Amino acid sequence: MTVERLVKFISHQYHEADRITTLVDFYGFRDRNGRSRAEIEAAILAGVQAVTTGFDARFVLPYVQMYEFEGLLFSDIEQFQFVLDGWNADTQAALQAVRKAYAGPEDINDSPETAPSKRILNIFSNGSYSKTEHGSIIAEAIGLEQIRSQCPQFSEWLGRLEAWG
Repeated sequence: MTVERLVKFISHQYHEADRITTLVDFYGFRDRNGRSRAEIEAAILAGVQAVTTGFDARFVLPYVQMYEFEGLLFSDIEQFQFVLDGWNADTQAALQAVRKAYAGPEDINDSPETAPSKRILNIFSNGSYSKTEHGSIIAEAIGLEQIRSQCPQFSEWLGRLEAWG
């Protein structure tokens, strides 16, 4: 992902939608070049404004998430029990150790090499965890209320979406 690519996409979709937001992983940006999340979001918004006729910033909300989707799953590690072939006392303890090492789930993604998905795949080393198969099941079992209580950045973004009405 690049800022330019996202700008083009949003600009193309701008007149087709009432509101546009993004949910993009910070570490997925190839052109982050030392920029912060806020700087990338501002660059996206400025880029869309520069190339979009009739642009109104009230209708565009770039959100760059500082961690992968799997970070949200650390809101309640007990729900990894849905990885039936891999859930045991060892995987539970390993997941709990990761979670306890950080202030919250949103802090777990500190580099591309230690991203939540890589940690989970390492813990379920027998290949029993599948992002596409288990991710949504685990998230649904955790529930949005619990995820929001553990992930304030994500909750703030959802709150801004809810304010749109």
